[in-house]
Amino acid sequence: MKTIVIIILAILGAALGSFINVLIYRLPLKKSIVYPPSHCGNCNKKIPFYLNIPIISYIILGGKCKYCSAKIHWHHLLIEIITPLILIGLFLQYGLGILFFKYAVLCLFMIPIFFIDAFHQIIPHVLSIPLIPLGLIFAYIPRSDVSLISSLIAAVIIFAFLLLLAYAYRFARKQDGLGGGDIWLFTGIAAFFGLISLPFIVLISALLGILYFIIFVRNKDQGFAFGTFIAFTVVLWSLLGAERILDVIPYI
Repeated sequence: MKTIVIIILAILGAALGSFINVLIYRLPLKKSIVYPPSHCGNCNKKIPFYLNIPIISYIILGGKCKYCSAKIHWHHLLIEIITPLILIGLFLQYGLGILFFKYAVLCLFMIPIFFIDAFHQIIPHVLSIPLIPLGLIFAYIPRSDVSLISSLIAAVIIFAFLLLLAYAYRFARKQDGLGGGDIWLFTGIAAFFGLISLPFIVLISALLGILYFIIFVRNKDQGFAFGTFIAFTVVLWSLLGAERILDVIPYI
């Protein structure tokens, strides 16, 4: 039974990865995600279904368009590989219960957020704001690992704190230090994880961001995509299992 589920998740995950690639390409351009159908971004030729098979088509075509030989960015293949791997990892961690579906939804949002913010330094509201009601809905469902009260309080507290922090930074430095996308994203994540896990996620995201800034950016006036570190931390925390991590932390 476990093997069958893994195979299904591998196929489903690869297909979802292909759709996520559409989101990553079209959302920053504010294009429809359903029309026109899949096409080459260079020559605009429609891609037939037999050339749009996740992972396989990319490998067979050598990462190039069949019609104009334009290179297809490597992230397309990467996403079609990591998406099923994440789903399989969540299944092995949680089984097929409510927690699997909860964190699968969360991680499927994190993947496009990671790449869109990395490529464009924006977090589309259409990906961040829906996380808030979704987190509250999952908290309301019995056997969830976060209560509705904890989910709601965490979302309200983190939103108010980050909004205040953003205004304070703007007042002090006369420039934005925390984007609106980051605020909505953290609020949605708070709704999913509640009060207990959130401080660790914020701390790890901040440490990764600071480390990246020190090593690669260094220019204090240059912005960088903080949403990528938030998304990465959320996926990692979900895969490792929030409850198990929190049980181990007091003994570290």
